[in-house]
Amino acid sequence: MSTYTTNDILNAIAVASRTLGERKEEVNRLNVFPVPDGDTGTNMSLTVESVVSNIAKLPIGADGAAVRKAITTGALMGARGNSGVITSQILRGLCEGSVGADELSTHYIANAFERAVEVAFQAVRKPVEGTILTVLRDSATAAVQARKDRLSTEEALDAIVKEAYASVQRTPEFLPVLKENGVVDAGGYGLAILFDSFVAAITGKEGTMVDELAFARAGAAPKVEIEQINDWEGSQYRYCNEFLVDSDTLDPEEALEFLATMGDCELCVGSTPKFKVHVHSNTPDKVLAYFLERGQISEVFIHNMQLQSAERTEKLAAEQVEEAGEHKAIGFVAVAAGAGNANILKSLGVDVVVSGGQTMNPSTKDLLDAVEKVNADAVIILPNNSNIIMAAQSACGLAEIPCGVVPTKSVPQAFAAMFVVDQEASLEDNIAEMTEAYAEVKTGEVTTAIKDSKDAHDNPIKNGDVIGIADGSIEAVDETVEAVVMKLLAYMEAEDADTLTLLAGEDMDDDALEALVAQIEEAYDDLEIDAQRGEQPLYPIILSVE
Repeated sequence: MSTYTTNDILNAIAVASRTLGERKEEVNRLNVFPVPDGDTGTNMSLTVESVVSNIAKLPIGADGAAVRKAITTGALMGARGNSGVITSQILRGLCEGSVGADELSTHYIANAFERAVEVAFQAVRKPVEGTILTVLRDSATAAVQARKDRLSTEEALDAIVKEAYASVQRTPEFLPVLKENGVVDAGGYGLAILFDSFVAAITGKEGTMVDELAFARAGAAPKVEIEQINDWEGSQYRYCNEFLVDSDTLDPEEALEFLATMGDCELCVGSTPKFKVHVHSNTPDKVLAYFLERGQISEVFIHNMQLQSAERTEKLAAEQVEEAGEHKAIGFVAVAAGAGNANILKSLGVDVVVSGGQTMNPSTKDLLDAVEKVNADAVIILPNNSNIIMAAQSACGLAEIPCGVVPTKSVPQAFAAMFVVDQEASLEDNIAEMTEAYAEVKTGEVTTAIKDSKDAHDNPIKNGDVIGIADGSIEAVDETVEAVVMKLLAYMEAEDADTLTLLAGEDMDDDALEALVAQIEEAYDDLEIDAQRGEQPLYPIILSVE
């Protein structure tokens, strides 16, 4: 059984925060409620980001009590919107339920989730089924069952994540507005992503913990449809009010009774002397006046939901038009890391670029969602990484329109494949032609070794060495990027090639790229060089010869 340190847990929280931040727009678009509370993903993300910022201030070796205080205080101070405040209370409950824990175990995990349910439900005067609270309660039930079944820590965490997603899928059964619009609850989905990414990070597993195929499979449960639904009209209150209160005399129960007379979605959480207040009301002045009589207020945010909802609807409508593009016979989805690489792929005709590659492998669902965004009769996926090919094939099997995979293993191979696209030809013929085209491309990648190892010829590699990978095999080792590139070109027989494509990563500046090009030109007179900014992380140079 693995033992996880406090540092492991804090690092996993940071990863979960980053993942939720990357997917916040996906969560936002599920909402059937107006902004700012409609921006559920943003609000939850900001709340967890505040936790990470507070954790970063801890001294090295801080004890459990200090860590729990940093998490609960950071969550409370950074909570935005209804979803953010509830998320802060979930985190508070998890911390309170883990007091006394000397390790991350199934027993303490169940205790923490039981307390989280108590605290989160206490924060909401009128809990509604089919929301983030339902997903939390179902996840806690899974945690308690794991304790009864004496599952290992990893098995318990896995069970919690799976039940969180299953609960998300069931939310339309409880809320008619979700079922009518074909979406799941946004807050519940955001919480499942948070749990999922935390568990994946702390257990060291790549990708998601759940069965992506089961989650994406049509018919198993309502699919997560990403769309904007404008149902602001008819809402009774116009302003979303949220702020912090510092008070030694505030009675939270009395405050909640007052807030209920001012509007709805009322929350007053925290403990003396710091509280977080949230309410929808048409009279912000009266809300603020009440709390000013009882303490000091700060971090005041008052949003006109009607105006913001109209602006958001207009923006999303424009985005949908831009994303859909002109309808065509065959569309394309490609995976790539780096804004430069994405821009090049789009210029070659790729409709949707999914962020990922060596540093992050997108899931089946990520690719399936991308396919569904393409305005075409059929779609071809270019995975651009050997580890993504199977997920791409799975996505094609689940797609509702004809879909195929050209199994590219690098971005340069995708460039070559896109050059031979024929919109007049069939899906099958295009796949065949594109596959034949990329097969002629030799790809090289330059990066830095992260541990001692050996190259393809059993030569030693030291941690920190610059290494060159040619079509999956480590064929060059040296101290500089430039030296490794030259060795790779020799190994890849660049003297017999016609063209060389260089993609500069985010860690290589323009001056270094120009110097490298000049060095290559001097060594290979007849080689046509096309140098571009790929901006990919961790790989200062990706190159291809053909």
